[in-house]
Amino acid sequence: MILVTGGTGLVGCHLLYQLILENKKVNALHRKNSNIEVVKKVFSFYSQDYKSLFNKINWIEGDINDLSSLNHALKNITEVYHCAAFISFNKKDLEMMRKINIEGTANLVNCSIERKINKFCYVSTIAAVGERNNSLIDEECEWKENKNPYSETKHFAEMEVWRGIAEGLNAVIVNPGVIVGSGFWKRGSGAFITQVSRGMSYYPIGKTGFICVKDVVQIMIDLMKKNIFSERFILVAENWKQKDFIYSICKNFNLEPPKKQASKSVMYLGLFVDLVRSKLLNKRRRLSSAIIKSGNSINEYSNQKIIKALNFKFSKVEDSINETCKNFDLN
Repeated sequence: MILVTGGTGLVGCHLLYQLILENKKVNALHRKNSNIEVVKKVFSFYSQDYKSLFNKINWIEGDINDLSSLNHALKNITEVYHCAAFISFNKKDLEMMRKINIEGTANLVNCSIERKINKFCYVSTIAAVGERNNSLIDEECEWKENKNPYSETKHFAEMEVWRGIAEGLNAVIVNPGVIVGSGFWKRGSGAFITQVSRGMSYYPIGKTGFICVKDVVQIMIDLMKKNIFSERFILVAENWKQKDFIYSICKNFNLEPPKKQASKSVMYLGLFVDLVRSKLLNKRRRLSSAIIKSGNSINEYSNQKIIKALNFKFSKVEDSINETCKNFDLN
């Protein structure tokens, strides 16, 4: 029996779909107020039989910060895929991210050790991988403290998994790049696609790694099947300029792409406007200094370790963007 946390998120939804297709018995942990209907919506993108596939999931209400519900969710479980996380680049959310990303992961690791879980896969991020100037970034790069609150909490969450490994847990960590996939238009790359669909005047100068969500979940499953543990793997199909990512989305929507490059001064002006907007309208901030830094960072990531481990062939990022834009729907 398999337990998936974060099943109502982008990776979790697609992971549940693939596991159900493989006729696996799956429990999915969800919080009381989470929307499990989004999972059914994601399933509908890929199968006409999505309702019966969705009904094969055993949903368990609980929280990774509640030990009693965790222990209940782990009953008769042999494998855990830990996809749950709180994603934000706003410093105001730092304590919440520490609570969920670090403390929640520590709780799940501890309970998994106590229950002698056979296999454990943790979904981290390339934001928790170190940086290396003018060279490919790989798994050997050393993480350095930065002003990105999400990066910080995911790094220390990884440390909890490594602690678990030292205590005998068979665990593996994956560090996906920007994940391209359907169903979530207010979060992650989906939010970016939504923003582009509404028109953009400027493009950022940054460069980073991208990957299709289907590849992420297939790699996770393959690593668990092959019993590859005590390792971390960067999951990046291709390194793209963010300008090219935006242009590809614009092409799908038949939109005129932005012609102007967003300098740091322009982005910080946008940061100020966003601050004023949030104060006047009492809405969450859309921009942060961490987002601006990311938009201006030029990073390239190596995928050679995972290719060698699994002989894996990645989907083309362009194809992933095309499929995601085809499924785009804000309703």
